[in-house]
Amino acid sequence: MFLDYLELFRNGFKLFIPDAFLGFSLLLLLIVGVFIKTEENEALSLKNINWLSLEVLGLMILLMMNHPYYSGIILNGMIFINYFTLIIKIIIILSCGIVLLMGFQYYEYEKLNSFEFSILILLAALGMSLLASSYDFMMVYLAIELQSLSFYILASFKRDSQFSTEAGLKYFILGALSSGILLFGCSLIYGLTGSTNFESLNHLLMNSVFQFNELNTGISVAITFIIVALLFKLAAAPFHMWAPDVYEGAPTIVTAFFAIVPKIAVLTLLIQLLLESFYGLISQWQQLLIFSSMTSMILGAVGAIEQKKIKRFLAYSAIGHVGYLLIGLSCGTLEGLQSVIIYIIIYMIMSINVFCIILSLYKKTDSTRIIYINEFTGLSKENPLLAITFSVMVLSMAGIPPLAGFISKLQIFYSAIASSLILLAIIGVLTSVLGAVYYIRFVKIIYFENYNSFIYKELDLTKSIIISITFLSIIFFLFNPSYILILSHDLSLNLSL
Repeated sequence: MFLDYLELFRNGFKLFIPDAFLGFSLLLLLIVGVFIKTEENEALSLKNINWLSLEVLGLMILLMMNHPYYSGIILNGMIFINYFTLIIKIIIILSCGIVLLMGFQYYEYEKLNSFEFSILILLAALGMSLLASSYDFMMVYLAIELQSLSFYILASFKRDSQFSTEAGLKYFILGALSSGILLFGCSLIYGLTGSTNFESLNHLLMNSVFQFNELNTGISVAITFIIVALLFKLAAAPFHMWAPDVYEGAPTIVTAFFAIVPKIAVLTLLIQLLLESFYGLISQWQQLLIFSSMTSMILGAVGAIEQKKIKRFLAYSAIGHVGYLLIGLSCGTLEGLQSVIIYIIIYMIMSINVFCIILSLYKKTDSTRIIYINEFTGLSKENPLLAITFSVMVLSMAGIPPLAGFISKLQIFYSAIASSLILLAIIGVLTSVLGAVYYIRFVKIIYFENYNSFIYKELDLTKSIIISITFLSIIFFLFNPSYILILSHDLSLNLSL
């Protein structure tokens, strides 16, 4: 008996090796950074820690790609790892590595020489990795708090900036409120059912006797609190109030990180909760997601029109895109899940490209970055190739056919129509048309307005490679979308295996 338990523990630990490696590595990097940092070599220590952090993330990806086991439940049912969560974790770690690469030049120009930045990114990556594979509400709360504490510090990382401090404070206060709502919902679940494990809740809620039990109402209230807290983390309306201010006040590299990575982990958790554990109560949570989706699409489209600052514009754009993601999630079908996976992957690639270009545009005269949308004037003359790339990306975000963004929105609307959510699909199409107006405005400013022409600094090699790869990926999806369709289909089928 003892040997059986020992073998079970060894196999479980093998499943946990990548996350354990990341945790021990970031602690070791923190110790190394403290010892090598001096006032004379702050920039050098930052560069060394950044490269070491990238190596850690790369090794973690290799560990997950060469995993000896592809499915299992470990830590007494707290963590569930299968093909679906493994691929999502690889995407999260890869995105964090790309964000670190994007920031190399930014640290130099903004004089951010604190090596703790990359440590915080690794901490957030560990929290999101654990969140994506959480199988118990206790682990969900711990993982969310681990990533959220890193987010609060990252938002206020530029300590000499009043806007950054304000962004971090707002994010902390509202984030603490959402965490309290999540904890209250989890405590209700435990009080009513006596369990916090996803699998146990799934068995309970699918029981025909429970469907007519008076506890059904209490569970529905608890689910509502949990979904509201997670929608806040996604910056979905009407729980979006923090996003524009935090996106604008935080350092641009942190804004890019917030826009690209956290949505993947939170969406993965929502998928596992709603389509697995709480699928028996779809009639309750579906209405909340439909309302949030409609509100997000409308508010994102209307709010972005009047924005003059780039980061506030991208905040409202992100709110609108979350609305489209919630369309697929609210369907509660295999087709809806597949459309969500396609959309989040394409949106992630487009966001990396757009933020990489924004981080690259520094004025040569005073080395200041661009802040306003009208400062894109003259880009077509200064760097025609970069202007074409950026134009293609914003048109893809708008869903202009036949670009990759159009393919992702088409899949979302198709799944909504197949699930008889006709009104939701109609609102999605109308807001996409409205959104095309403010996306095309970028093309107009870049190519047809000649005032305030700036001379921009040259792109560094790292950003050039990232921009090229993401641009070619979008073009590749245009001509051959079968690869992402097959991947999303495989992930959908392996959600619960």
